[in-house]
Amino acid sequence: MGVAPPLNAALARISIRAPTEIQAACIPPLLAGRDCIGNAKTGSGKTIAFAIPILQKLSEDPYGIFALVLTPTRELAFQISEQFAVLGAAIGVRTSVIVGGMDMMTQALELGGHPHVVVATPGRIVDHLRSSNGEWNLSRVKFLVLDEADRLLTSTFSPELKFLFEALPSDRQTCLFTATLTEAIESLVEAPPRSGKLKPFVHRTLTTVETVTTLKQHYILVPSHVREPYLYHLLCNPPESIASLRRAPPEPVKPGKPRGNSKYRGKARTSRKPRPDEEDIPIQPPPTIIFCTKPRTAAYLTHLLQNLSIRSTALHSRLTQRERLTSLSLFRSSFIPVLVSTDVGARGLDIEDVAMVINWDLPNEPEEYTHRVGRTARAGKGGVAVSFVTEKDEERISRIEARIGIQLEAMTMPENKVLEKLNAVSTGKRLANMELHDSNFGQREEIHKLKRRRKAEA
Repeated sequence: MGVAPPLNAALARISIRAPTEIQAACIPPLLAGRDCIGNAKTGSGKTIAFAIPILQKLSEDPYGIFALVLTPTRELAFQISEQFAVLGAAIGVRTSVIVGGMDMMTQALELGGHPHVVVATPGRIVDHLRSSNGEWNLSRVKFLVLDEADRLLTSTFSPELKFLFEALPSDRQTCLFTATLTEAIESLVEAPPRSGKLKPFVHRTLTTVETVTTLKQHYILVPSHVREPYLYHLLCNPPESIASLRRAPPEPVKPGKPRGNSKYRGKARTSRKPRPDEEDIPIQPPPTIIFCTKPRTAAYLTHLLQNLSIRSTALHSRLTQRERLTSLSLFRSSFIPVLVSTDVGARGLDIEDVAMVINWDLPNEPEEYTHRVGRTARAGKGGVAVSFVTEKDEERISRIEARIGIQLEAMTMPENKVLEKLNAVSTGKRLANMELHDSNFGQREEIHKLKRRRKAEA
């Protein structure tokens, strides 16, 4: 691929010895100065496909701010920055993550130091541009990357993107990478090129199936109000193909000695439920992500599972950024086997060895299903996806199956075994709702809605 020796060495250190399909297709035209639109499945190495050309060009003419990478979620921004730092260590690359939920003054100082690569969410980088007083700008940016471009090219981000496009130089290289081709992206493919530019190089994935063949996809048909005991049974009795990946149960509590990590204990275990007897503590599930649509649901399920002695942590937009990063770190390190997340965790996150994805709620848009289940069965490994299908989901499941080109397989559970733990689950539900009430979660939701409404009206 014509990559500089320091970058080749960096790739070897992270065990990348041969390019993936999208890397082999997109790196040469990007090195040749072409704009690029790259489409590939989740887990196929899209980040390296744009990071290598950026670092190669940067090594030839190092200055900051050289590249701007935009992402729709904060967690993805941190992950991309980490990959740039690893790949670019040999050439001394400096990166900066500019996302909401972090201190504005600290970020402003970082931008004033002109890092080589800025990885940002659109709203926060625009906020800094508007308040910078000319201390820094984007006038010398050579690369603009839109990662998860299908999500960025929606009405949610259009005001910020319009502002950024006007602030960026016209001779930049623009790269769009996505696992999902949408009408907005197809319209860019067909649009005439900018003055003095060639039409962008376009790479489409060679397969029309959006999910990988190593992913086993199931559904459970269950009324919405009794999902909890089925979820508990599934976590305690995962499919046979991933059962060997279950974790050992938590260590029993010794008299006078707190359980586990003291930092984690204060955050995650505030239940009023008495400690269960040692024999009641289940073997922990294999690494699992549970997706739901609302932050309140994610918080509720996390409390519920903790009350049932399943180690779990939450990832959603009502947490502080520090709490969100801590949750991801605990899950990545395998200290906690279950991550309960809204769709902020569905985009681009590369977490090794996720064995199972559970859709507690089916997503509103079928393409989001692809992104969710793409958190498992990555890099040729196997994985399981299980979706709860309720009385409200007939149309959603039909659209998902039409999108992915296959039918989900029904998963049956022994009802008598599920109901054995009904009393324990019912107690856990009641305690979880009490904990949510005590934490004033509903009040915080109302404050957030009011802020969002005022921002929309501004």
